[in-house]
Amino acid sequence: MKKKLSFREYVTVASMLFGMFFGAGNLIFPVSMGQQAGSQVWITTLGFLITGVGLPLLGVAALGISQSNGLFDLSSKAGRPYGMFFTCALYLTIGPFFAIPRCATTSYTVGLEQILPEGHAKLFLLLFSAAFFAVTLFFSLRPGKILTWIGKVLNPCFLLFLGILLVVALVSPGASISSVEPMGNYATQPFLTGFLEGYNTMDALAGLAFGIIVVQVIQGLGVKEPKDVAGSTVRSGIFSCLLMAVIYLAVAIVGTQSRGLFPAAENGGIALAQIAQHYLRGVGLLVLAATVTLACLKTSVALITSCSETFVGLFPKGPSYRVWAIVFCLMSFVFANLGLSTIISYAVPVLMFLYPLAIALILLALFGKFFGHSREVYVSTLVLTLVGAVYDLLRNLPENLRALLHLDGLIEAVGNVLPLSGIGFGWVCPAIIGLAIGLILHFSRRKKATA
Repeated sequence: MKKKLSFREYVTVASMLFGMFFGAGNLIFPVSMGQQAGSQVWITTLGFLITGVGLPLLGVAALGISQSNGLFDLSSKAGRPYGMFFTCALYLTIGPFFAIPRCATTSYTVGLEQILPEGHAKLFLLLFSAAFFAVTLFFSLRPGKILTWIGKVLNPCFLLFLGILLVVALVSPGASISSVEPMGNYATQPFLTGFLEGYNTMDALAGLAFGIIVVQVIQGLGVKEPKDVAGSTVRSGIFSCLLMAVIYLAVAIVGTQSRGLFPAAENGGIALAQIAQHYLRGVGLLVLAATVTLACLKTSVALITSCSETFVGLFPKGPSYRVWAIVFCLMSFVFANLGLSTIISYAVPVLMFLYPLAIALILLALFGKFFGHSREVYVSTLVLTLVGAVYDLLRNLPENLRALLHLDGLIEAVGNVLPLSGIGFGWVCPAIIGLAIGLILHFSRRKKATA
């Protein structure tokens, strides 16, 4: 039995990992982060890389180590109802609620919005998103070689034009990094702010959702033992990890240096478009816009397909794959027309809710052998993590929605007694307490059983 992959097999899996995790949407957050982080961009990016690169790889490894047959199987270690809740919530988040609509709005913001006449932005977005999701649905209902062809041709083109933009921008910076003043929390808590900003990539959630594909590929190549699968996953992920890290760092630096050319943009899509227009102009900007649009389209088709197949599996007596695909495309179309900034503002609280649960689940799966993947440990840890995550969700709701729901008083009262809540980590202490309770229950029960 094979213990590890060959060099060529490592490269193959690494390429697949990169293709799974890196899309056009991954560019809009580091460039915006760079603009706001200013001279603190180095320490900020370090925090960003932990959640934007490290956690996704750990999520994939967690599925291999725990020998779970996908996300539902893994999360069901805390009980089937929790598995159903977490799986649905995660797929809807990386699917029709946020990630898929973001594909359309990012394509529009980086591309067409820069060349269309001003004054009819909402109408143009409506028409563009209608066409975008019509094409997405067409390919989602006809999965085949087209998706593979687009992936093989598109990713190199995307990286080529991105590389040209980054090199040109880095050679002719708009400002020196040390001269750019950091904004807001980036000035006082750069590392933690970057850590939380990495949530926006949604890649840790995607790692849990799609990790089983990587595990199955490695197993199909002859590596069967869980520890060998996990080791091969991590080793093959080193290349993709380093490549993503280099791109994230370069994009963040370009964002910081762009502050010498124009003020921080409302969102990363606008910032990226401004930078591309300044350096590439004319044809170059159009080519970049087309490449970004195709990259987002590829991602959108993959997400619609994955979400539809998952919900067919979760609800075998429910709608067919075709119906789920149509429903998810319609939902994505509606949410896309809220605009990129609105999508981001409502995605943040949801991600602040889901990420603590994902981090806790990943860590439990990685170290589960020490407590036999006991259900008691999973339940107590995840339930108390859930309590802290709900607080982080409420705390990060848009200001107008918090005021409408009269939540400010409750948030302030809980924040006064919940450690680390002020910096976005209100879930950490409840999670540790839950873990301690679960371990005590588990080892007490095992001690009684052996007495």
